Amino acid sequence: MVNRKTLSLHFLKPIIELEYQIQQLESLSVNRNSIRIIELDNIKAHLTQLKKDIFSSLTPLQRLHLVRQSDRPTTLDYISSIMDNWIELHGDRGGTNDPALVGGLGILDGIKVVFIGHQRGKDTKDNVVRNFGMASPGGYRKALRLMQHAERFNFPILTFIDTPGAWAGIEAEKLGQGEAIAVNLREMFSLNVPIICTIIGEGGSGGALGIGVGDMILMLEYAVYTVATPEACAAILWKDSKQSLAAAEALRITSADLKILGIIDDVVEEPIGGSQDNPIQASKILKQKLISELKKLLHLSGNKRKELRYKKFRKIGSFYEE
Repeated sequence: MVNRKTLSLHFLKPIIELEYQIQQLESLSVNRNSIRIIELDNIKAHLTQLKKDIFSSLTPLQRLHLVRQSDRPTTLDYISSIMDNWIELHGDRGGTNDPALVGGLGILDGIKVVFIGHQRGKDTKDNVVRNFGMASPGGYRKALRLMQHAERFNFPILTFIDTPGAWAGIEAEKLGQGEAIAVNLREMFSLNVPIICTIIGEGGSGGALGIGVGDMILMLEYAVYTVATPEACAAILWKDSKQSLAAAEALRITSADLKILGIIDDVVEEPIGGSQDNPIQASKILKQKLISELKKLLHLSGNKRKELRYKKFRKIGSFYEE
């Protein structure tokens, strides 16, 4: 059910209003009679169809606004649901521990894995602590440390991407933000262990790529993946961030578009109404997909995985002239 407190998106208002009607009817149905039950069932059926209609026709910008909502499941929400057991590890062994990027060890269907992901906050206070999921150089170096740990002990790596971009502050530049991301890109191509990357919300720019090189790139149905946010793109191209709607259309940021373009490998279905509408079901769907893809990758040798990984990214952006 849509959280009425956290969602104020215009395109979701019909859903919120109908859900409120259902809540009112259910609260009045202490002595439920057959007529009221039929009425409730009809409204619920209408609600389901309304969700299907609205979510099947979301614009790219609407999808972006949807995944930025605070009730959207985060990396740690998914980890706690899909892992049989897990523990978070902290620090980059260089003096910092960035809460915007989390990671640790887990067991997925009996397989020991290393997980790494961007972590947004659930409210304003939490977002300030987490820096809105925008990782610092220390965050990417923590991710690198965990990936090297995975390589040493032959643990597959699962990454979860959900960030508007890497932290772009002056301090981040002083600490070597570009270098930290570049090193991760280089090292992820050289790892022998399987790597599965999943865009669970907003995949923005180099901040996403810093943990986004893998054998399999998955993307949740309503997630977005882009070289720059539509607002930034519009400001750069037209000097007007209000042109973000046109920018979002031109950037091809949706899962369907990116699958066609070969940027991602597969789209993971979300529950009707998005992952935030039914986090438990969303986690179950993602868990089964991760297990399936991981078992396929484990049948390949390390050298074969690296070769296919390299070829996959070399093909991105290729085109033919007639």
